[in-house]
Amino acid sequence: MSETETLRTRREAVVREHMDSENRHDFDATLQTFDHPRYEIIATGDVYDGAEAVSEYYRTSRAAFPDQRNENVVLYHADDGVIVEFDLLGTHEGELRGIAPTGKSFRCRMAAFFLFEPGTDRIAIERVYFDQATIAAQLLGHDDVPAAE
Repeated sequence: MSETETLRTRREAVVREHMDSENRHDFDATLQTFDHPRYEIIATGDVYDGAEAVSEYYRTSRAAFPDQRNENVVLYHADDGVIVEFDLLGTHEGELRGIAPTGKSFRCRMAAFFLFEPGTDRIAIERVYFDQATIAAQLLGHDDVPAAE
């Protein structure tokens, strides 16, 4: 196996552990998959930089969606990244961004870019893309979602 194939295999294993540990809610293990923890949530514009900020993100998001998990994971490789398509699921059991819990569940197809510094196998950034309206429609009902202008 070439050095490039070995690095690709190691990166894929790190990304799989990252996503699996999120499903297990073993966030200490998730944090270990990063070189320096950083999430960029493109749909909301939120950036969580550093272990403390990322840990708080885990706490607040799982308080709102205690059963949050990813399914149907498909991985693609780039030179210094692993791109992942997946379904995110959860049940709205706690307040999030001032929205009271609805008790409703959602499923949303997402894409996450796990970016690495050249030659390394620890995540530098997880950049997540999704459509907020897809989740809002499922949690709040179609009548409560503002129409696009």
